[in-house]
Amino acid sequence: MYAEERQQEIVRLARSNGRVDVATLAGTLQVTTETIRRDLTVLERAGVLRRVHGGAIPAERLGFEPALATRDSVLIHEKERIAAMALAEVPSEGSIILDAGSTTARLAEALPTDRELTVVVNSPVIATLLGSRPNLNVLLLGGRLRARTLATVEDWALRAIADLYVDVAFLGTNGCSVRRGLTTPDPAEASVKRAMIAAARRAVLLADHTKFGNDHFARFGSLTDLDLIVTDSDVEDRLAVEMESAGVRVVQA
Repeated sequence: MYAEERQQEIVRLARSNGRVDVATLAGTLQVTTETIRRDLTVLERAGVLRRVHGGAIPAERLGFEPALATRDSVLIHEKERIAAMALAEVPSEGSIILDAGSTTARLAEALPTDRELTVVVNSPVIATLLGSRPNLNVLLLGGRLRARTLATVEDWALRAIADLYVDVAFLGTNGCSVRRGLTTPDPAEASVKRAMIAAARRAVLLADHTKFGNDHFARFGSLTDLDLIVTDSDVEDRLAVEMESAGVRVVQA
């Protein structure tokens, strides 16, 4: 088993059981305790686990929200595959919303140069990335800038979205489950995401496999609010089936 595969299994076990301990992981994965400790250090730096005495706890169980720079450095290939598949949902002309986030930023990088689009964003990072593209009309929503995610939120953003109606909204999320729907740690970001869904003819969720089966503090929608989920091939078959049974189409990159 490669290190990345082992680390993904550690995260899966932590989320499934609520925590993991070093000795049990070493026995289960048939490696030394030193190897497991190194894995836990890597995963803590990536922001997905928090080290505790003798093991680790999933970051979301502690209400911890990784910063954008941390999230942008993990699961890079998965996010690029998701973005490439999501390109099929970009209209040949018209308007889209790109939610702030590391996976939506990958889609921004991949947007085609052969069509004219209006792109509404609540991320100065994505706005800067797209601002010089001559085929794009980029609109940056105002509001308070959240330091952790670099997303604009609150009333200035919400008032602008209320007057918009776009072809497709591409959304990110921190959590997605059949029972609780779409969730994120911050209520202000949840309000903006909810408004984005209401402002679009179609809503497409871009989320890697680590987001499924997790719930966070603030809910911004249900699965039935979505037209499509684009994820990667590492999502558990059980979770994909549950989501499709709830009424949303799931495609895996």
